[in-house]
Amino acid sequence: MSADTIIELENISVFQREILVLSGVYLTVNKGEFVYLIGKTGGGKSSLLQTIYADLPLKGGVAKVAGYDLRLMKNKDIPFLRRKLGIIFQDFQLLIDRSVTENLKFVMKATGWKDNKKMKERAQVVLDKVGLGTKGFKMPHQLSGGEQQRVAIARALVNEPEIILADEPTGNLDPETSRGIMNLLFEISRTGRSVLMATHNYSLFEEFPSRTLKCEDGKVVREDGSY
Repeated sequence: MSADTIIELENISVFQREILVLSGVYLTVNKGEFVYLIGKTGGGKSSLLQTIYADLPLKGGVAKVAGYDLRLMKNKDIPFLRRKLGIIFQDFQLLIDRSVTENLKFVMKATGWKDNKKMKERAQVVLDKVGLGTKGFKMPHQLSGGEQQRVAIARALVNEPEIILADEPTGNLDPETSRGIMNLLFEISRTGRSVLMATHNYSLFEEFPSRTLKCEDGKVVREDGSY
């Protein structure tokens, strides 16, 4: 694993409930790189991301993520890995009974933050970054879908992660709002964070080109079709 490589997978297999989803996966992502993971719904994109953030157990091969060896990882180590990852989901996964700021503080408390003043300050910083600096007091239902996804991105940024894993982050958004989210994700990658984004929206990576990998027929292949 070179000094610039932040994710390295070699010959891993990905399973969901004992069903083989992907096999012989080789994948590298470098620091500050934006990489698309494309393919049909059900093709294994989400399962691969789940393996990277240690939600699915690794079976075989080599997997190193943000300095952690997933083969050697114990359950008690998983929260430390996830502090280095920011995870963004298609359906936002916000707590509907808490304000935007309280949603961010919930994640901070879960990852070891104690000081309420520092949490409020950090929440304000990341909300400013995603253009929602005046909306911390609002409840999720008072926000548009695009604003809710920006909150989810702010949540992913609270611990200054090295990697953003985005699973269909524009899947529930209209084209114009999707462009705004894509611009934001590319801005994040330009700050030195790596972004690995799963999508089946082909128009997005035509408008926002970057290196592309495809989940196809149980394999991960490069855009040119090679392994």
